[in-house]
Amino acid sequence: MGIRSILSKLLARQVVKKQKYWSERPIETQNDVLQYLLSSAKKTAFGIDHNFESIRTHEDYCRLVPIREYEGFVNYIEEVKKGTKDVLWPGIPLYFAKTSGTTSGVKYIPITKESIPHHINGAKNALLNYVYSTGKSTFLDKKLIFLSGSPVMEKKNGIYIGRLSGIVNHHVPGYLRGNQLPSFETNCMDDWEKKLDRIVDETIDQEMSLISGIPPWIQMYFDTIHKRTGKKIKDVFPSFSLLVYGGVNFAPYKKKLMDSIGKDIDTIETYPASEGFIAFQDQPSQEGLLLLLNSGVFYEFVPVEEYGTASPTRLTIGQVELGVNYALIMSTNAGLFGYSIGDTVKFVSKNPHRIVVSGRVKHYISAFGEHVIGEEVEQALKAALEKHPETSVTEFTVAPQVTPAEGLPYHEWFIEFISKPANPTQFALDLDQEMVKRNIYYKDLIVGNVLRPLVITVVTEGGFINGMKKMGKLGGQNKSPRLSNDRNFVNAILN
Repeated sequence: MGIRSILSKLLARQVVKKQKYWSERPIETQNDVLQYLLSSAKKTAFGIDHNFESIRTHEDYCRLVPIREYEGFVNYIEEVKKGTKDVLWPGIPLYFAKTSGTTSGVKYIPITKESIPHHINGAKNALLNYVYSTGKSTFLDKKLIFLSGSPVMEKKNGIYIGRLSGIVNHHVPGYLRGNQLPSFETNCMDDWEKKLDRIVDETIDQEMSLISGIPPWIQMYFDTIHKRTGKKIKDVFPSFSLLVYGGVNFAPYKKKLMDSIGKDIDTIETYPASEGFIAFQDQPSQEGLLLLLNSGVFYEFVPVEEYGTASPTRLTIGQVELGVNYALIMSTNAGLFGYSIGDTVKFVSKNPHRIVVSGRVKHYISAFGEHVIGEEVEQALKAALEKHPETSVTEFTVAPQVTPAEGLPYHEWFIEFISKPANPTQFALDLDQEMVKRNIYYKDLIVGNVLRPLVITVVTEGGFINGMKKMGKLGGQNKSPRLSNDRNFVNAILN
């Protein structure tokens, strides 16, 4: 057992002890965070514009600080980009995390000296919780790979600009630098396919124990290794024992990933975002991710059906209920206040508060008033695959077909199969019935002959990867949308 393994167990006990303290005091913890944010930002331009000095209660906060999406912050962000101090947060941010927006093009999310430690500690504490819960720590003595975006950044007016995963790469703790792969030079490559080949060159003969990244890009890494060696991952990396992932629902990818590995291994799910490190899986045996209530972020939760209305209900951590879909609202020590991150979450536990990500506020289909969300399509596909065990899927997305050449409109499912169903017609019918079970509005449209049952369009092997490549979104933190209310993404696949 190496020094990293030994020290990690000592550190894990300390981290879990502190975690237990704030997680058992969720209301007090979040109240303290809100007061800290208001006090810190009261003399900024945003704080003055929204009268932070007069805010005493959450009700005051709701009255004076409306919910905004990114577009509502653009004027402030543009001022910060000029190098102006004290706009959203005291001083200027250390970084802008550059990320793609659905309607606003490129987004620039500030990261400050106060917020960057939480991005780093979130990932670190996820691993330490695993060490504490399982007693396993020797993986830290071997090689670790983080499939991430380029750490190359540009600097404008004193602020570094880059991808979140690249920014975080600069802050990997020193004790992990020695066994981190790939090399910095390889990580700096922009062309994902060339970068992937180089990553395989650097790792294929190493004693890999942990692999981390977004599931579809991990799968590409595994596929590249298999093409070179013809072997399962367990035979290439006998010490590989832990898969860390985030960014998308793991369920659609799990079967193929485990088949590629050749055995089941432990996994840890994380929920990082440019706006803050939100949650991680603290217990391997428990459903849901521990919401990080003491990480410089004050959370509010808006019932999904009220999102976008004039006066939505804004709940705090002490008011949430289990099993309800909420739009996630964040106020952060990077200077975003009442910010809608665009995700929807559900609580699966309140002692401690654990969540699952159920979808995206804007990634839904409601072309006919059905408001189908990501969680529903993922669960429906999972249930249909259980009825057709010979079938497995690489990737999928769903879009409405509003003006078909003939007949009623329908939902079109674009699926890239690993192995196709023995009876495609029955598979489509079963999938449609699973959707009917999960969404009452969809059921009414089907029963009322407003929509016909869903149609499956088979995507050729590599279709999703090629579509992402054409859109300039291959690799890094990019991922395919599960569903959308238009056909822009599926047209990229079809073309």
